[in-house]
Amino acid sequence: MPSFGNRSKNNLVTAHPDLQRLFNEVIKYYDCSVLCGHRNQEDQDKAFHEGRSKLKYPQGKHNKQPALAVDVVPWFSTKPNIRWDDSQKFYHFAGYVQAVAQQLGINNLRWGGDWDSDGELHDQTFFDLPHFELRT
Repeated sequence: MPSFGNRSKNNLVTAHPDLQRLFNEVIKYYDCSVLCGHRNQEDQDKAFHEGRSKLKYPQGKHNKQPALAVDVVPWFSTKPNIRWDDSQKFYHFAGYVQAVAQQLGINNLRWGGDWDSDGELHDQTFFDLPHFELRT
């Protein structure tokens, strides 16, 4: 059974309790890693300037306390453990996460591969496949 490492645990604990509950359930069956929960101003500014975020501090959902967003990636047991070029795996993982969220009654989850949540995956202008956030 998969389990989170210390880095993932430390990142997840900075997130909203619903996101903690969701990904603590996901990890039971689908190996993944939590790359980011809360982002301080320095980290958010860096993400913005590198093009990994469209929002400046403090506008991002990662900037709230607790964070209303997490970046979570599928984890492979062989190197490389994170395969950024395997978009199909990210889509598969996101579908699994969304199904678990529905089962847990978390109905306000939005994923960075379908910002408008219409099920049309090719109409996005910004892809952030590791990003999951709670709509408020």
